[in-house]
Amino acid sequence: MRYLVTGANGFIGRALCDALRRRGCQVSALLRRPAEGPWDRQIICDLAGERISADWLADIDGVFHLAGIAHVLDEPGDDPDGYQRVNVDGTRHLLRAVEAAGVGRVVFFSSVKAAADPPDECVDETWDAPPTDAYGRSKRAAERLLLARAGPSLHVCVLRPTLVYGAGVKGNLRRMIDAVAEGRFPPLPDLRNRRSMVGLDDLVEAAWLGMTRDAANGRIYIVEDGIDYATRDLYLAICQALGRTPPTWTLPLPLLTVAAHLGDLLSFVVRRRMPFSSPALERIRGSACYRSHRLRQELGWAPHSNFYDLLPDMLDK
Repeated sequence: MRYLVTGANGFIGRALCDALRRRGCQVSALLRRPAEGPWDRQIICDLAGERISADWLADIDGVFHLAGIAHVLDEPGDDPDGYQRVNVDGTRHLLRAVEAAGVGRVVFFSSVKAAADPPDECVDETWDAPPTDAYGRSKRAAERLLLARAGPSLHVCVLRPTLVYGAGVKGNLRRMIDAVAEGRFPPLPDLRNRRSMVGLDDLVEAAWLGMTRDAANGRIYIVEDGIDYATRDLYLAICQALGRTPPTWTLPLPLLTVAAHLGDLLSFVVRRRMPFSSPALERIRGSACYRSHRLRQELGWAPHSNFYDLLPDMLDK
């Protein structure tokens, strides 16, 4: 089988390409700039600004679509037009080429942010409150573009991963690990929050099932590993993995709130994101709990890893 992977050079994309090649598949990587990696050929194209030629997809059986602007929280100068241009228009350009070339299958890596943050209880795909930020709206719009074309001639599966962990992890989880390693992460109280995550290899397996199982056509699947992670537990686990003894004291939540407000003020004054601010505090103390029952029941998917077992692999950048 021959597959095209957009965004192949990213954290998830590289792992997916490697897994596909180990399955004996031929992999084409669609990249913005040339790069070496686990693929058989590369196509250089900026989906946001260029029309992808249907000729490039002439021999492709399926497309894994990962390319897009990632969610960067509390980052000044956030560009809603950029999300629209890359995440939505880029998907539209790809879809036109897919249909023109007669490609039969597409798996789209969306995000749980395509719906609003859940309330305190855990939610599944039936939680469909409208997204509240530009990133989430762009992911929802891209989903709708693709799902509107799902049918007998085009198999479309949408994955909504939770926070992804694994060797080479980047983003907010990388920032947390680095902050703990450098002594910059506050000793948190037990906030009893619940956050969902998923291992990189388990997400890749979900993508394979979404591509190859007919039952996945036209479906949206949340992907999470079944464990509810509290921020305090993650902090203690990272300390232990680093060989550090965590402080016996914790910072009370009111003091953390004051510090976050000071960070907001400094961000406004200097026009630059401070390491600690109200959005950062909300990430630390808030819950974002999801359930992937649909993926397990319809496709037979089951996670095989958890954050704690894979943490040693994540300590090396």
